[in-house]
Amino acid sequence: MSFVQSFKLAIKSIMASKVRSLLTMLGIIIGVAAVIVIVGLGNGMEIYMKDSFASMGTNILNVNVYGRGSSRSIDAEDMYDFVEKNSEYFEAVSPTVTSNARVKIGNESLSSTSVMGTGEDYMNMKKYSLETGRYIQYIDVLRRNKVCIVGNYIDDTYFMGNSLGKTIKINGDTYRIVGVLTEEAESEEGSTDDYVYIPYTNAAKMSFMGMITSYSFSVVSEDNIPTSKKLLDDMLIDVFKDDRAYMIISMSEVLDMMSSMINVMVTILASIAAISLVVGGIGIMNIMLVSVSERTREIGIRKALGAKQRHIMRQFVIEAATTSALGGTVGILMGYFLSYIATNIVVVALQTDMAVKPSSSAVLGAFTISVAIGILFGYLPAKKAAKLNPIDALHRE
Repeated sequence: MSFVQSFKLAIKSIMASKVRSLLTMLGIIIGVAAVIVIVGLGNGMEIYMKDSFASMGTNILNVNVYGRGSSRSIDAEDMYDFVEKNSEYFEAVSPTVTSNARVKIGNESLSSTSVMGTGEDYMNMKKYSLETGRYIQYIDVLRRNKVCIVGNYIDDTYFMGNSLGKTIKINGDTYRIVGVLTEEAESEEGSTDDYVYIPYTNAAKMSFMGMITSYSFSVVSEDNIPTSKKLLDDMLIDVFKDDRAYMIISMSEVLDMMSSMINVMVTILASIAAISLVVGGIGIMNIMLVSVSERTREIGIRKALGAKQRHIMRQFVIEAATTSALGGTVGILMGYFLSYIATNIVVVALQTDMAVKPSSSAVLGAFTISVAIGILFGYLPAKKAAKLNPIDALHRE
């Protein structure tokens, strides 16, 4: 009996007991669909996280200077000199000073608006773009000019999209708006578009200590981040003589760490979901054993007509594999459908554009495992059928 004939007989046997066959496939269907959805959710989380980190700059090294354990200090000029001397590794540096300054527009106080002091290169480092006007310039930093750049939310909400040249008050001082940033996210209160950027020299003067303790460095290539980080670490340890006096944070390393954690979590969850594939395999083995008992006389007739053990065995193995393959196919379709439903739920419930994205490798892997399980668990019933004595089988009613 050829493979095609065995396959046709397998389809005929499955169609003869549709409900039983569907219940047999149920474990495989659930397992394949669950693996696809879980891996898709992990992929969606990773893509969403990478997009989020991209807006912060994965080629950025952030340095926080604490000074504890050391009587030495470092200033902005030292950082600029360091970047100039190591231009093959570093593109730019910007001091960053977050201020708790009070912001007022007219008589209205903006309680959720953040004020940040930066250098002239900060916008390019963060890959921000201007909707209109200009960003902070070196002369603004040098002279402490009272100029500012506002986010899109402030421009739209308080100035009806026409804030350029208008003024706002920061800690009672009047600042002229010289630029408006392009919308970065959903323009809403407290978002990245609800920011006011001023020269870092002004922000440092507003701060309690009057010192700059945070710096952002952009690296020429992400491939050189480990080397660049070591150069920066060597310079800082040479200044402070104590590694507790500062901290260097690589956004790329943080992203890799979080991606690794997501992958571990997804692998564990997918492995748990795959247990239902084993359960489905046990169901297939059970139903194939029942099938052997029901078709004992048929097996005896075929053996009497010259069918060999390998022919009988192949027929039942193909039937088990076909059952699991059909279950895997239905599971794939269900997995994609559930992924689509899950994406809509996530978008509505979490107000985010994260999507559940099944991967082709997960789909192929789940399908392959489902077929392999069908063959594995179909082997024992097939072997039992192949070993039946034809005379005993023909006597069976």
